[in-house]
Amino acid sequence: MAKYGEGDKRWIVEERKDGANVHNWHWAETNCLEWSRNLLSTLLTNLTILDGESNLFIRTTKLDKLEGEAYVNVRKGKIIPGYEISLSILWEGEAKDDEGKVILKVDGSVEVPYIADENADEDPELRVLIKDEGPVGKRLKDAFLAKGKSIVLEKIRVYVDSMAKGGPAKDELEVKKPSAKAAPVQAETAPAVAVAAPAPVPVAKKDEKKVKKEKEKEGFKTISLSEKFNCRARDLFEILMDENRWKGFTQSNAKISKEVGGEFSIFDGSIMGVNQELQEGKLIVQKWRFASWTDGVYSTVRLTFEEPESGVTVIKLKQTGVPEEDRYGNSTVVENTERGWRELILHKIRAVFGFGI
Repeated sequence: MAKYGEGDKRWIVEERKDGANVHNWHWAETNCLEWSRNLLSTLLTNLTILDGESNLFIRTTKLDKLEGEAYVNVRKGKIIPGYEISLSILWEGEAKDDEGKVILKVDGSVEVPYIADENADEDPELRVLIKDEGPVGKRLKDAFLAKGKSIVLEKIRVYVDSMAKGGPAKDELEVKKPSAKAAPVQAETAPAVAVAAPAPVPVAKKDEKKVKKEKEKEGFKTISLSEKFNCRARDLFEILMDENRWKGFTQSNAKISKEVGGEFSIFDGSIMGVNQELQEGKLIVQKWRFASWTDGVYSTVRLTFEEPESGVTVIKLKQTGVPEEDRYGNSTVVENTERGWRELILHKIRAVFGFGI
């Protein structure tokens, strides 16, 4: 038996001189605590919980505290997240009477004592605290629990999903590219026959553009769907372009321009864009994006309205350029976008305005 370190060199694992961790084969750990604090602060700050419903106004103000540990380990390209954190969010509330006069202003907090990788598939415990426990203060606290709990938990799920995908280490993962196969070597015994190489076939510019276009679409998807309503097309068009009706059926803030080139912001600013083409009762075309998408990435939404018979409208949606991942590495963007159109917009319109089929 050879002495330690004196065996066949091919079987001795040595550190590379350049220190490179090729394909993340070795164990690599990234501290994610500060990254977690920054992401959760972005997700949980200035969330509108209530904006006038029952004369109550509630919003979160900032991430006040985050404690614990968070890290991501990578071994052989496999992501192993680990985190145990607690956090506190500050919020403020205001109650008004029917004449718009302020009855009470309060401050409160939301405590989430335990968020951990071992419970990643469960919603964490959430406690809502308030400094004024009077009757009006209790109304505000109960309203936060009723409306705000799901909003806060949804943002925390974004963090959990991001950690599962590698957190800040995601971009550092090396992707192993398959090496090109070497061309077969001609046997020495083959007859030496000079064969003229075929002339290269020129690629038409049209084909080059097509190839380029296809490459540009990598990482993006298209959503197509249609829904039928018992209403006139112009009524449905007006609802989608009216910010007050948006506020009504979504229970969230909205700002919508009715002009071509005008901007819009819906669902408390989580979705934004610009009107590109508007034909009353017939067509809406918009540049459209989630705030969580990578900066500068916009999809194109095209909504057409058809009336196959009087009082019946079919709306057809085609959304191109939807990214497969957002800026945090979440890969459910396409699925969530399509579900949002159906459940949070079109189905809500049908239920609230009585346009059922």
